[in-house]
Amino acid sequence: MGGPSVKPYQPINVWESVAMKGSNTRHYKPDSGSKLYRRSLYTFWKRTAPHPSMEILNAPSREVSCVRREQTNTPLQAFVVMNDPQFVESSRQLAAHALLNCKEKPTILQFIAARLLNRELTTREIEIVNQTLDFSYAKFKAAPRQSHSAHLSRRIQSTSRTRPSSTCGLDTHRQPNPQYG
Repeated sequence: MGGPSVKPYQPINVWESVAMKGSNTRHYKPDSGSKLYRRSLYTFWKRTAPHPSMEILNAPSREVSCVRREQTNTPLQAFVVMNDPQFVESSRQLAAHALLNCKEKPTILQFIAARLLNRELTTREIEIVNQTLDFSYAKFKAAPRQSHSAHLSRRIQSTSRTRPSSTCGLDTHRQPNPQYG
């Protein structure tokens, strides 16, 4: 444990409205390269403007300790998970990793479930995921140019062995939101 804090993606000019003119943290510049992918335990956090995604996902305040986090599920949280560049990149990398390690759709789904849920999917869950996945594949196969564009717009470079329509179908995300730096 330890080391410098990560400065993840945040909306452009997020700190400008709460910073004093002479502040050394007035202009937020996200990290790049390997620095960007440290654990969020080390996220650089401005007291007057906490990281927006952490705030929306109910990160506890830092004034007191927190034994158990509250559980919520709001449309705004779903929006963040579907559009925040950190989540988009993570899902894209997970999809690429699953495709490189598994050949058949059932094993791909269980591979992803093992990493996200630490368990296998139930029969009913597999049915639901298959329907969603089939819908996503059909959507991206119908518009291969859009699929390729979404694939290339991601900040993490893909491996040459994954097809854009495959990872776009598996991660079911759109392009990262341009409001993030």
